[in-house]
Amino acid sequence: MAYEISGKIKVIMETQTFPSGFSKREFVVTTDDRYPQDVKIDCLKEKASLLDPLNVGDQVKVSFNISGREYNDRYFVNLEAWKIESAGAGNGDASTESDASVEFSPEDTTDYSDDTGDDIPF
Repeated sequence: MAYEISGKIKVIMETQTFPSGFSKREFVVTTDDRYPQDVKIDCLKEKASLLDPLNVGDQVKVSFNISGREYNDRYFVNLEAWKIESAGAGNGDASTESDASVEFSPEDTTDYSDDTGDDIPF
């Protein structure tokens, strides 16, 4: 499954290389929702280069897959980017993969017009 998230880049971390030869680079996107979320996303192996032309503060749309695994009775979930587009640019830095079958927009469509002025959503 493929998902999308849009927002502003908050942090771009350095590439991490492991003894096995595996490498990854993490970054954080702050969503544009009413209640913004900071979401950490990974770029694995050669996908780390997708972050090279980007800077903190850039508006982006990220296409990613969700992967989960169990290790020693603990469960882990990772968001793995495969395409990053600069907002406003119709075709940003696209990977060669094309498995976008399902799109997910984290936009909050809840009507908060009855709010009592409290900014906390719960």
